[in-house]
Amino acid sequence: MFRKINNWCIGALAVMLMTGTFEAQAQPDGATLFKQCATCHSPFKDGTGPKLQGVREKWNSGGAKDGSIYHWVKDWEAAAAADPYAANETKVKPGSMMKFPTLSNEEIDAIFDYVDAQVENKPAAPVAGGDGNVEVVEQELPMGWIWLAFAIVLTVVVVSLGNVKNRLVLISKAKGGEDVEDVPSFIDDIKSWAWRNRKLTAFLILCVVIGVFVALFLGLYTIDVKEGYHPSQPIEFPHSVHAGINGIDCRYCHNVVTESKSASLPTVNVCMNCHKQVTGTTPEQQEKIKKIYEAAGWDGNQFTGKTKEIVWNKVHVLPDHVYFSHEQHVTAGNVDCMQCHGDMKKRTETAQVMPVSELNKIEGNIQLTKPTLTMGWCIECHDQKGISDGPLDTKKDGYYAEIHKRLLENDPKLYEQYMKDGKVSVKELGGWECIKCHY
Repeated sequence: MFRKINNWCIGALAVMLMTGTFEAQAQPDGATLFKQCATCHSPFKDGTGPKLQGVREKWNSGGAKDGSIYHWVKDWEAAAAADPYAANETKVKPGSMMKFPTLSNEEIDAIFDYVDAQVENKPAAPVAGGDGNVEVVEQELPMGWIWLAFAIVLTVVVVSLGNVKNRLVLISKAKGGEDVEDVPSFIDDIKSWAWRNRKLTAFLILCVVIGVFVALFLGLYTIDVKEGYHPSQPIEFPHSVHAGINGIDCRYCHNVVTESKSASLPTVNVCMNCHKQVTGTTPEQQEKIKKIYEAAGWDGNQFTGKTKEIVWNKVHVLPDHVYFSHEQHVTAGNVDCMQCHGDMKKRTETAQVMPVSELNKIEGNIQLTKPTLTMGWCIECHDQKGISDGPLDTKKDGYYAEIHKRLLENDPKLYEQYMKDGKVSVKELGGWECIKCHY
């Protein structure tokens, strides 16, 4: 009896686990998967690749072999060799399609389901004065001007009260029968008070001199600090549309950011991957996109070879003696782009040096106090940024394996000290050494 009960329990448990496993498998997200295709394909228009809406039905009704379209997405060359219909499709568009061997049939179906469900809507042109996606920025009066105005008013009040007091004193003396001289000025009162309180006056003068010296010294830190710097550009690029609404990953345009010192600017060819079919829905948009066509030498049907260089104005400029590598920060340090550049999904400008106060408002950013792109800003970040939230080998990618090994073998006490706060910071691995950033 007990053996039968055990068998029933084991069987029921197995069924529950299998059921839970199947239920836990999330359905493929076609919208997310389609982003891999969106660089070349549009649901409604032919571009670098043909439009995708209805393509599955087209293949099925056109005589393609069963399952050939899945084979095509995974490896188009193998599909063309195995299916005459697929071979004929290679002649429709010149060029090679990317291969996606890791996509399952269910994921491919999810992509086609998403594309087929899309409805081509052409948004109307924005109406002047309408409720558009325009961010209203309230400008506040700087506190420095408020304090200056307060000081001027206070000075006027003090001088006026001093004159009134002197006149009252003279009137009192005249009534008492004393000889009355001219009313002393406010400056005379100050001189008289300063002479009577010579030690206090000397101390106040010393404090003023030191304060002026400190203010001038701190002012040196503001030289060439350009927070909020936003130069004009030859072509407007709204990040809020590209990265925000369309969800284009930063690395698609800045494609060498993970392996280069510079994040780089995208070439016109990268722009044309989308804008061969995205021509704009308003006259303003179409006029701006025409500048891209002029740069690429595109006449609407073909490339003419008559290109025009786009001269972008640089925004982030570091001195020649400062070394900065995007690869080291993005790949090794896992620093999010928003930590330094802000949330570009909400920015309509091409680029801007974001003030540190704005960067601190972004959830997940390290809270810093020094102005953006200054040495103090970098030092603060290196002090707080954890290379690894745990031991150095947490990521298991081998990047810090040798350092992890040396610390454990040669100085375990130092390693234990590093791990007191549960992380290893950039500072603890030499991020404050001058030679790390300066030639």
